[in-house]
Amino acid sequence: MSGSESAKESSGSVVRRILLGAQLRRLRESRGITREAAGYSIRASESKISRMELGRVSFKARDVEDLLSLYGVGDEQERDALLSLAREANATGWWHSYTDVLPGWFQTYVGLEGSTSLIRNYEVQFVHGLLQTEGYAHAVVKSGMPGAGTAEIERRVALRLERQKLLVAERPTEFQCVLDEAALRRPYGERAVMREQLKHLIELSERPNVHLQVMPFSYGGHAAESGAFTMLGFPESGLPDVVYLEQLTSALYVDKPEEVAQYARAMDRLQEEAPNPAESRDVLRGLLQLM
Repeated sequence: MSGSESAKESSGSVVRRILLGAQLRRLRESRGITREAAGYSIRASESKISRMELGRVSFKARDVEDLLSLYGVGDEQERDALLSLAREANATGWWHSYTDVLPGWFQTYVGLEGSTSLIRNYEVQFVHGLLQTEGYAHAVVKSGMPGAGTAEIERRVALRLERQKLLVAERPTEFQCVLDEAALRRPYGERAVMREQLKHLIELSERPNVHLQVMPFSYGGHAAESGAFTMLGFPESGLPDVVYLEQLTSALYVDKPEEVAQYARAMDRLQEEAPNPAESRDVLRGLLQLM
């Protein structure tokens, strides 16, 4: 098994947690049971049930068994399938070796990212992490964490480079990205670092699974004026798309269908309005000449 395939397998544990959580939520709601009552049945709080249903915590087999009994799931085959899913969901992902530099709220994202079949992103502050060169990533991390030591910076950069493997795997994730021109004109690192980054973007944009567009200043206002966002799509039929919104010290995961649909429409408009990938490569080449 290749390293990228192994990463995909371990990342799948996050998806399994979300799938199991979603199924438990559907079972609870179909029986008209409140989160408070469900929590009481497993000696836990209402917030614990909420985190379980969102797939943000690991599952104890005993808790799942008790909840299935409370929800009236008596069929042994159905129970066994859900308990098996719970065991698989507790598998440790590759990113756990980076917990010393990986915030808890970002661990969920890394796991989800590694399990996607499609990522759609709009970025305005800097080049997306999956597209960064090592030099650019180093400059971004150093800028964002001025008090960090050399060892911590190197660990964070290594994590970022490890994440990028999903774009070059045997069965790579499809990545659709619209970069605002501001992200390309804002310098991180020395001139040579920016030149290398622009060249890297041009090369990556030639890959069949990378759909890269640049939204130029000349366009003016556009569909994503509210800021950067990332949409994650998964191959599993039972798992809905998730929108990831990163904040300074935490992140927001949007999964309500009507809200996700609004982001999807915004992304569709961005892709329609921005120069196509071939034209965007010309924009990148033009910026490279100015560096």
